Amino acid sequence: MPRVKRGVTTHAKHKSVLALTKGHRASKHKLIKRAKESMIKSLSYAYAHRRERKGDMRRLWISRVNAASRLQGMTYGEFINGLKKSGVVVNRKLMADMAVKEPEAFVQLVTIAKKSV
Repeated sequence: MPRVKRGVTTHAKHKSVLALTKGHRASKHKLIKRAKESMIKSLSYAYAHRRERKGDMRRLWISRVNAASRLQGMTYGEFINGLKKSGVVVNRKLMADMAVKEPEAFVQLVTIAKKSV
């Protein structure tokens, strides 16, 4: 059986690992073994935090809607309850965007919610 030299593929793999760990501290971006550990950890964090970001955004939208509804004299809970009772279906992302960019339209939503509460 002929001898197989694997230096080229190994070097390419090592380069890709070191490229992914560029910017990490100490030996985590220089030594292959440490860099591979650091890369696996960082990629798992990236995966988890992509999912976590969705909850972060929802919390941001809720706080924006809460602030805007309080300016109109309603709490967030009362506002959402009023919208549900009146049959208005608007997601929180859209309401937060309306509160920031179109305050007049948001005020109309608040008046609809106030009527049904």
